[in-house]
Amino acid sequence: MEYRIEHDSMGEMKVPADRYWGAQTQRSYQNFKIGTEKMPAEIIRAFAILKKSAAVANNRLGRLDDKRKDIICQVCDEILAGKLDGNFPLALWQTGSGTQSNMNMNEVIANRSNEIAGEKIFHPNDTVNMSQSSNDTFPTALHIASTLIIDDYLIPQIDHTIAALKKLEKENEGIIKSGRTHLQDAVPIAFSQEISGWRGMLEKSKQQLQAALPFTEELALGGTAVGTGLNAPKSFGEEAAKVVASLTGKPFVSEDNKFHALTSKDAVVFAHGALKALAANCMKIANDVRWLACGPRCGLGEITIPANEPGSSIMPGKVNPTQCEAMTMVAVQVMGNDAAIGFAASQGNFELNVFMPVIAHNFMQSARLLADALRSFTDNCLIGIKANKEKMDYNVHNSLMLVTALNPYIGYENAAKASNKAFRENISLKEACVSLGFLTPEQFDEYVRPEKMV
Repeated sequence: MEYRIEHDSMGEMKVPADRYWGAQTQRSYQNFKIGTEKMPAEIIRAFAILKKSAAVANNRLGRLDDKRKDIICQVCDEILAGKLDGNFPLALWQTGSGTQSNMNMNEVIANRSNEIAGEKIFHPNDTVNMSQSSNDTFPTALHIASTLIIDDYLIPQIDHTIAALKKLEKENEGIIKSGRTHLQDAVPIAFSQEISGWRGMLEKSKQQLQAALPFTEELALGGTAVGTGLNAPKSFGEEAAKVVASLTGKPFVSEDNKFHALTSKDAVVFAHGALKALAANCMKIANDVRWLACGPRCGLGEITIPANEPGSSIMPGKVNPTQCEAMTMVAVQVMGNDAAIGFAASQGNFELNVFMPVIAHNFMQSARLLADALRSFTDNCLIGIKANKEKMDYNVHNSLMLVTALNPYIGYENAAKASNKAFRENISLKEACVSLGFLTPEQFDEYVRPEKMV
């Protein structure tokens, strides 16, 4: 491999000749050989948006000339287009402020900009990092990335699943089945009503995620090192936020209290709480589906799900609810990520939180996994659910909890006697009620009508 010599304030470093990063990136690359996790791609893209916005803001405020501004914007666009992939190699497990990834971005932009300009007129710190600090850029990148992955990636997938559930509801109108509480038989419910509960969960999750966005749309940029804004023009944060909003189409604003913006991560804790709530709902829906499909002969068997692949290496013909299992594993991961984010956010000391890379990693993973799992679950399982009408009808008409409809006519205690007698003697509710003298056969048929109980 060929190398070139780069330098920083600590001296010279050998850097791969075919890469644009500089000495500080190389030091981090060599000093933090920890794990396989790299800085999330969403954070890299958010940094490119941020650096472009900072260049435009500095230009508008008279600090950066048109030529340098235009070239920085060009390089940022190259990063966003994926043309400079491979230039951001740093481990997630680095400085907790994300300084090294901020400098990685600064060095790549500066070196590529000098290449375009044909002269060395860009400096990573003085030009690309102008009016900024790692301490306000990383929180800003975190908020940009969090907002975009929720609004542009996750919520559209939630909408896709909601649409599939609405279709499933319509297809199953009029089908009555036994409800279940505590995993025990309960009063009847329409299958479409049960599906509507799943839909309602996702609709509420969407609303909760949207409620979190105004907080992640507040940006720390302009606070520089400790929130005072040292070395930045007074209006830099507001001007840069306007550019971020223009570039992304999202209502980003500059946070009023930069001291809060640098040290507190409560916005991402709150937003990830909505991700955890979505994960809990996804866990519930996936579990309902695999319970209702369990069998096919020795379980509930009230629905069938698509047979996507063989389920066993030893039992021929076995098919498993694999999409449900993938969804529940994702839910578990998201819940674990939430614990990590909560712990990390609680560790802000004085003017800075230094757990930001791990917060970023867990947040992006949660949103990405939930979106991908919802798409997979919807397209490979949910849309192929079919009701086993015969099994549902059998179960609902043999449920002892139909006796609940008799409470107004024979009273709770007599209804309980009838239910207990039917269970002990393995006879029908109708036979029990008639033999106890509570009702005539005709009265029972009039009062106990499952389709009227939903």
